Amino acid sequence: MAEGSTVAAYRAVLGSRVRAQLSYRTSFVADLLSNLGIGISEFATIYVVFSRTNTLGGLDVWQASLVFALANVAFAAADLLAGHLDNLPTHLRSGTLDAFLLRPLPVLAQLATSDVSLRRIGRVLVGVVVLCVAWPHTGIALDLRAVALLATAVVGGTAIFSALFVIAGACQFWLLDGKEAVNSLTYGGSNAAQYPASLYGTPLRWLFCYVVPAAFVAYLPVLALLRSDGPAGLPAGLGWFSPVAAAALWSVALLLWRQGIRHYTGSGS
Repeated sequence: MAEGSTVAAYRAVLGSRVRAQLSYRTSFVADLLSNLGIGISEFATIYVVFSRTNTLGGLDVWQASLVFALANVAFAAADLLAGHLDNLPTHLRSGTLDAFLLRPLPVLAQLATSDVSLRRIGRVLVGVVVLCVAWPHTGIALDLRAVALLATAVVGGTAIFSALFVIAGACQFWLLDGKEAVNSLTYGGSNAAQYPASLYGTPLRWLFCYVVPAAFVAYLPVLALLRSDGPAGLPAGLGWFSPVAAAALWSVALLLWRQGIRHYTGSGS
């Protein structure tokens, strides 16, 4: 299939999904508000913690709010783009994955665009609002360097979480009803990214930096914005390398995905 035809096919699919959701406005608004509520409740946790202490992991409340904001924007964007891979176990059990395999389009791209949950924009909005409110209180100048670092963090963080969704989906080819187990990678990674990595002990800190690179999503970029080094092994300069961490994780994700597709034998075998 020609590249132009492929793009047109995906555009048509995504357009139909978006129109379908917007046609049920009451349901869409309810879903959007529920996601806003989730984001607000998560930020309330940070607020409660800082009502008892002035600093958390070496960051004050406004600096920690930047970590929360960047992590939420990146995760919500990745959830919007690739979160539908959570439905892979349903396709495996029902045998509908075979239909995806017969089409002249990449299976991974088909699954990612099989649905579009616009309600997840609610968490993006929460993250953006927290970022805008917290930024003036951090004393960080909004110059070209800061804008470039923020863009790098959002793009890299979104790519990191998207890769985690692909890895979690690929694991489903070998696991039986393992959705909850692999959610520790995606939603667990999201929770880990919302807090300063300096809070964790050395083993967990290295895990969330160099194995599951959640620290590259928000904590390390915030350190780079503050021009402040973190604990041993987490220099501020690593905040610029979110896309590099994402590229490394995607290489693992695509390898696992290809192996998973090869391992799949079809619903009739």
